[in-house]
Amino acid sequence: MGKTFAEKALARASGQASVSAGQIVDAQPDAILSHDNTAAIYRLFKQLGIERVKNPERLRIALDHAVPAPTTQHAQNHAEVRAFVEQQGVQNFFEVGRGICHQVLSEEAMVLPGQLILGADSHTTHYGWMGAFGAGVGRSEVAALWATGELWLRVPESIKVTLNGRLPPGTTSKDFCLKLIGDLGADGGLYASVEFHGDGITNMSLESRMVIPNMMAEFGAKNAWLPPDEKVYEYLSVPLLRRLDAERRDSRLEEARQSLISNLQSQHSASNHQSLISNLQSQALFADPDATYRAEYTYDASTLEPMIAKPHRVDNVAPLSELRGTRIQQAFLGTCTNGRIEDIAAACEVIKGKRIARGTRLLVIPASSEVLKEATARGYISILLEAGAVIGVPGCGPCMGNHMGVPAVGEATISTANRNFRGRMGTRDAEIYLASPAVVAASAIAGVIADPREV
Repeated sequence: MGKTFAEKALARASGQASVSAGQIVDAQPDAILSHDNTAAIYRLFKQLGIERVKNPERLRIALDHAVPAPTTQHAQNHAEVRAFVEQQGVQNFFEVGRGICHQVLSEEAMVLPGQLILGADSHTTHYGWMGAFGAGVGRSEVAALWATGELWLRVPESIKVTLNGRLPPGTTSKDFCLKLIGDLGADGGLYASVEFHGDGITNMSLESRMVIPNMMAEFGAKNAWLPPDEKVYEYLSVPLLRRLDAERRDSRLEEARQSLISNLQSQHSASNHQSLISNLQSQALFADPDATYRAEYTYDASTLEPMIAKPHRVDNVAPLSELRGTRIQQAFLGTCTNGRIEDIAAACEVIKGKRIARGTRLLVIPASSEVLKEATARGYISILLEAGAVIGVPGCGPCMGNHMGVPAVGEATISTANRNFRGRMGTRDAEIYLASPAVVAASAIAGVIADPREV
């Protein structure tokens, strides 16, 4: 009987020839992610009576959820994280302003196809865009991972979703996700490995693909997987080659170099681009044609349309056409879901030469410093500023309600984020609508929920 991606990935991570859905395995992740919550995790870790992290080279830490620090307590947490990083010799640490952990780790190729990453963030499902197994776990689980290097996991059952064809103009991968979650419910993928298949996926740009596994956290999924292809391998090869070249020039990073090369299973050929591509291809895992699935769903991309998730559930979904004219006071473009250059470009196409509506504000927070640099170089930041938008420091911003855009009581925000439950942005008695970047931009211009094809 054939195996799903999840069964293959967790067999590899647990050192077994084969595992099946429902089986419990002791898995050793290739990467362990944490962010601002590293300080809280460290306090749990110290309670275990252990001084040193077992595999510090596997840690990936980014300060991104409350940056710059909005309170003294947040600043103290950041200080504790920096002290921990120095004490434990953590090399893969990203400071305030570098960006959202999921975007940064993707840009830096800190996770690779076929690998397992466990993170103290629910949207660790994000890494499925490159064909990795990414799953969110609790803080205590991450403390245990620091101590032991492994964690038991139940191999999830799998759901197969096939998308055929091409999305029509004005419809995005975000709309596809909202449609799927709206159809099947926010718990439709509970503890499942959601596999995406079909030319509707491979026809998408990489940045559009990244939206899909990220949003599957809102579907209840344990992880999500998209098939890696040449686009993925080329994307990852650039930072890998850059890092390998730099590490060869610096003998102080010999240990990190050996670790990276070991992960790639190639000691000297990685400097050759084609060899590296071949290496990434050999690591990638794919489901067998006769794999067994809990459920299977098929969508025709050409029939999809722009969608909106209404307050206060992500599965409370309706077509954009039903919500046009709904008053909003704030529009937010950013987050790990839709804060990339493609998203900013789509917004600028709508906004260029126009002004944000009176009584409405548009917040734009790039997902990383690399996105911000590129957006500046392309002239997008100027377009947004001329329209009256506010540009924020790369990071999570108001997504989780810390700062940089907390709404007032009674206000409505239309956002490119992934969650809209009550109080998500810091104010319980405020409404959050979820939509694609172009819809958010059009709504900021109109002051009401609007169709970008009409604006």
